[in-house]
Amino acid sequence: MTIDPRNPVVALCAAGMAIEGDAVAAMALFEQAWAARTDDYDASIAAHFLARHQATTEQRVHWNALAVAHAEAVPDGRADEFMASLYLNLADTLSTAGDHASAQEALAKAVARVSALPDTGYRSFVERGIVGVRERLTTRSDSSG
Repeated sequence: MTIDPRNPVVALCAAGMAIEGDAVAAMALFEQAWAARTDDYDASIAAHFLARHQATTEQRVHWNALAVAHAEAVPDGRADEFMASLYLNLADTLSTAGDHASAQEALAKAVARVSALPDTGYRSFVERGIVGVRERLTTRSDSSG
């Protein structure tokens, strides 16, 4: 995955990740990244990190959906390699929120996009996440039916 570390939004998010143990300081950097966004690509990255630090499931769903929407709007393919992960995060939070139908839809999109990833540890990580969310959705479906 080629993400330009000189991009100001990427740099702010990387700095926030480095101090995620201090949630308040990390959140401040992610909010700065959101304020510094210049296009849909930047917005998708900043929204992804903001989603990780929201207090409620509803807020996490909002920011994950925003990350997906902005990534889908990137016209030149720069977001292609993280679409599977963004859809996975959205599926996970939708599942937690109890919106299993929408979670299934997002998960199907994650599965469809995982082939865009090179065969690396990152792809394996996303694939394991897909399996985990699928299992949770299946378990919930089985227990409610």
